[in-house]
Amino acid sequence: MRFVRAAVDGAAERGIDLRPILGRAAIPEALLTDDRARCTPEQVTTFVREVWKLSADELFGLGSLPVPRGTFRLVCYALINSPDLRTVYERLAEFGPALPALPPFTSSVGPEVTRLQVDLSGFADPGHLLADFMLLVVHRFTGWLIGQRVRLHVVELPYPQPDNAEEYDLIFGAPLRFGAAHPALEFDSALLALPILRDERELDDYLKHSPADLLGRRDYGTTLADQVRGILERGLRGEWPSSDDVAQRLSISPQHVRRRLRDEGTSVGAIKAELLRDAAIAGLARGVAVDELSSRLGFSEASAFRRAFKRWTGSTPAAYQPR
Repeated sequence: MRFVRAAVDGAAERGIDLRPILGRAAIPEALLTDDRARCTPEQVTTFVREVWKLSADELFGLGSLPVPRGTFRLVCYALINSPDLRTVYERLAEFGPALPALPPFTSSVGPEVTRLQVDLSGFADPGHLLADFMLLVVHRFTGWLIGQRVRLHVVELPYPQPDNAEEYDLIFGAPLRFGAAHPALEFDSALLALPILRDERELDDYLKHSPADLLGRRDYGTTLADQVRGILERGLRGEWPSSDDVAQRLSISPQHVRRRLRDEGTSVGAIKAELLRDAAIAGLARGVAVDELSSRLGFSEASAFRRAFKRWTGSTPAAYQPR
């Protein structure tokens, strides 16, 4: 919710009221002040598209010049015909002089590590929305181009560490360095040789859903936690696999699964709780009744679901239901 609040507050500073858009996106205004509150990708996609319509600016009015609608599409078509990831980053850096309304990127290629940096000087970013959004878009989109996650060494962010820093694990899955001079990503230089696997037909479909795929997909994660999450996600559509079942499908021992997940800062139970939480929020946003949703998610009674939901989000299910 912090990201939605940053957009709302930033618009308010320029005299623009986004609260009607919150209603069209079914995002409860009362949750804006709750950092533990969450939105579904569908809600945020509707919100972003409505802000684009209102501002006619794909950077939400944060720059000194507007970024006309369709700019992101043109940039994507320019990048997808690159032979490899190195060329993608080279072309991305070349957009700076041609598209002065966009924050310019620079890349520094070393023998072991490549650094991709974005310059936000001259851009208003009081809630840090632009810094987060630019890095997220580049990281997710380039991962989609090569068909695998771009594993990051570090993510640098130009502001103090927020209270909910753990949320960035869901976004980047990499070590964070706050208080940096510029937003930046660092990753293995060996990745630059990876070929681009997508074509324009696939890009057409990708852009139809933008920015939903950027917000909702888990960017081709390859950690054990990502693999466990994929197995457990299928449990939302049927029976939950046990920890032993998960280990068997991964062809490793249950003890090794627990140890590896502990090293990654999570567990099978924690991943299951995250999936239940997100499924619950999505169901409530669609207007599914609490009794029906609690049964669908495997709770013995609605009261148990309400207690779990309050533990996950700090709010009651009623706060997430459309009014």
